[in-house]
Amino acid sequence: MENLVQLSGIRKSFGGVRALQGVDFALRAAEVHALLGENGAGKSTLMRVLGGEYRPDAGTVEVAGEEPHFRAPSDAIAKGIAIIHQEMALATDLTVAENIFLSEIPTVISWRDLNRRAKALIDSLGFAIDPSATVGDLSVAHQQVVEIAKALSRNARVMVFDEPTAVLSVQDAERLLGIIRTLRDRGVGVIYISHRLDEVFRIADRITVMKDGASVATVGRDEVEIDDVIRMMVGRSLKALFGEDVARTPGEEVLRVEDLTDGDRIKGVSLTVRAGEIVGLGGLVGAGRTEFVRLVFGAERAQSGRIFIRGKETAIRSPGDAVRAGIGLVPENRKEQGLILDFPIRVNATMARLAPLVNRLGFVRRAREQAVAGDLARRLRLKAGSLGDPASSLSGGNQQKVVLAKWFHAGGDILIFDEPTRGVDVGAKMEIYSLIKSLAAEGRAVLVISSEHLELFGLCDRILVMREGRITGALGPQDYTEEKLLKLAMVSPAASPEKMVVN
Repeated sequence: MENLVQLSGIRKSFGGVRALQGVDFALRAAEVHALLGENGAGKSTLMRVLGGEYRPDAGTVEVAGEEPHFRAPSDAIAKGIAIIHQEMALATDLTVAENIFLSEIPTVISWRDLNRRAKALIDSLGFAIDPSATVGDLSVAHQQVVEIAKALSRNARVMVFDEPTAVLSVQDAERLLGIIRTLRDRGVGVIYISHRLDEVFRIADRITVMKDGASVATVGRDEVEIDDVIRMMVGRSLKALFGEDVARTPGEEVLRVEDLTDGDRIKGVSLTVRAGEIVGLGGLVGAGRTEFVRLVFGAERAQSGRIFIRGKETAIRSPGDAVRAGIGLVPENRKEQGLILDFPIRVNATMARLAPLVNRLGFVRRAREQAVAGDLARRLRLKAGSLGDPASSLSGGNQQKVVLAKWFHAGGDILIFDEPTRGVDVGAKMEIYSLIKSLAAEGRAVLVISSEHLELFGLCDRILVMREGRITGALGPQDYTEEKLLKLAMVSPAASPEKMVVN
């Protein structure tokens, strides 16, 4: 079959850093070709070459058999190449129709015709979105649909999706994968970049793995297993992805929650977590998992229920109360809730426990702050130019390590992780999993929320599943299957959730 896109021997350097070292990549019409690799492997740089943002130092770019010599992204767009970034390039103050046909607006147009054409494009993707709605008022999933419709309005033949489901719910991610299948059926060539390997194996026809700026291999989806792909990416197997199994025996109960309710989303949740134990919270997006842990952490007010720490009932009315009680929360949205992005890394890493860092007048001793942050950075293998750099300068995986560092420094007995590896690459995931296991081995009680079922299966000693603000059942390692977890996520809540196990 003739290639729609052919990248041959692509080389690109920035200063003395070789980002791409002779990469070959081909895309056929009517296929989904997954492009995989750790952060820094060269995936985004390669796509920026294809999208006309970068000019290669060597090598050729061919589109439909022609060598177009892109000088700017507009040249690539004119050749039918569209890149759908995770951070969407939409004018949020304009309407859906205006965004889709933005390039036509300076000309004399009919607004009625513009809305009609926009509606036809969106309807063809299986969504009902008002073309006159303001884009800023739409959900993230619907904004992505607008991006796709915008690309189709320009007759895109090649569409690149860069981490498209990273910020979507499970349900919205499924709908997006359905759109991609529709695009493939129409003859569009799709390049799919994702760290979610389960999605890749459901959607891709072929897979190319990159490492250190070079292409490792291109294989058919049916020729390999997830384990093989992980080994190509990082040189280790799926089992090794979750780090070494440190010997640990769950000890005494550290956290007990009884009938916690907020009067709205959370309806009488009870659970226990013991020292040295990792307990997972599974379920679909919207099940109430995040809302529940925010109640435990005092970020939201509970209407009723009791929280016991090491057997003693503890009143937690604010995050300050939670921190003093030894609870730490790594939130789902690290950029908005876990970090102050403009502040230095050293400040973010130490802010949860300032007492050891301040002098008698209450001023922070910078040398002590730097030393403590340096120790944390070495322990967590943080990759940063300087601890004085802002947290915003770090990659997603390293930002997550800074949030972890904050709670290492705080030294609490209970740590809650809400989607701990969202948006980070496989290598960073391995390090975060090892850190979580080491915390449990030190005797901490660990609670993990994740929408990635493999993550829960690989990390947790047991999994509690939530639906509609209640725990519907529990799974032990012998019961870890997608089917059993989803059954609990979709059935009516049971009366005695912690005793229920699906067989």
